[in-house]
Amino acid sequence: MSFKAILVEESGPSAVTTTLQELSDDRLPAGNVTVAIDHTTINYKDGLCMQPRNGLVRHYPHVPGVDFAGTVEASDDARYQPGDRVVLTGWNVGEKHWGGFAQKARVQADWLVPLPSGLTTAQAMAIGTAGFAAMLAVLALEDHGLKPGQGEVLVTGAAGGVGSIATAILSHLGYDVAAVTGRPETADYLTALGATRIIPRSDLDTVVHKPLEKAVWAGCVDAVGGEMLARLIGQLKYGASVAAVGLAGGSSLPTTVIPFLLRGVNLLGIESVLQPYAQRVTAWQRLARDLPLDKLNTMVRPATLADVPRLGADILKGQVKGRVVIDVNTD
Repeated sequence: MSFKAILVEESGPSAVTTTLQELSDDRLPAGNVTVAIDHTTINYKDGLCMQPRNGLVRHYPHVPGVDFAGTVEASDDARYQPGDRVVLTGWNVGEKHWGGFAQKARVQADWLVPLPSGLTTAQAMAIGTAGFAAMLAVLALEDHGLKPGQGEVLVTGAAGGVGSIATAILSHLGYDVAAVTGRPETADYLTALGATRIIPRSDLDTVVHKPLEKAVWAGCVDAVGGEMLARLIGQLKYGASVAAVGLAGGSSLPTTVIPFLLRGVNLLGIESVLQPYAQRVTAWQRLARDLPLDKLNTMVRPATLADVPRLGADILKGQVKGRVVIDVNTD
């Protein structure tokens, strides 16, 4: 038996090639569940994994793809039977372990989650790690007291994968969402997702040497980090929280402890790779309930495995809007 996969191979001391190949089943790595993949998606990490010296891939040849959804083909674990629909995000799959840019994967049962009823595998990959992280962020904000009616909730990097889904979820839950974007052409897209106000990125990415500004935001999902995160921390209302999901704007945080001490704000780190099983199930169930599927569909652009090398380059340049769903069985 054989399957198609995107294979990244070293072609020199600091070079790799990324091609679509036909591989035999005996190339699959160790694991106790084999999944026939239906759909996958593209994440920033996937773009990195197709670059040389990326710091993520340990061994070559390698199949990237940190997310996938499909049907169990074979299982040595009693929790999963052939025919079960499953979804996988995280656990360093697509980095240390062969991932989802393929028609088959072999993984550990502990890494899988049953696909919630009401979601197709395509919809699960329209959500993917980005949507899963967005839902974890919303859950964290709720756990720290955020409720509708407390004021605007800011979403930075709103046109990206995390931001798009966070905007749609928060709007559906009754929040007034202020969406930050550096791409003016995405304003209509974000409004359609439920944003009530569009804020140009330039309004927040300018350094202001004041630890506290006017208290504006009841909460925030931040996918940018860096100077923007530092600035918006000083704009949070008393006791409000920001859920930090990404670092597209940099990993440094040039701020002071003053907002934490004088306004009691909270900085909540969102980690999606090693989340415990119970929290994963909760997040996926909430996604099935609280993410409007009609809005999810507006985020999606279809693709095939052959498109993956180009998409990997595009996402590193910030040129991918919304969510890409890759049908691994379509040419």
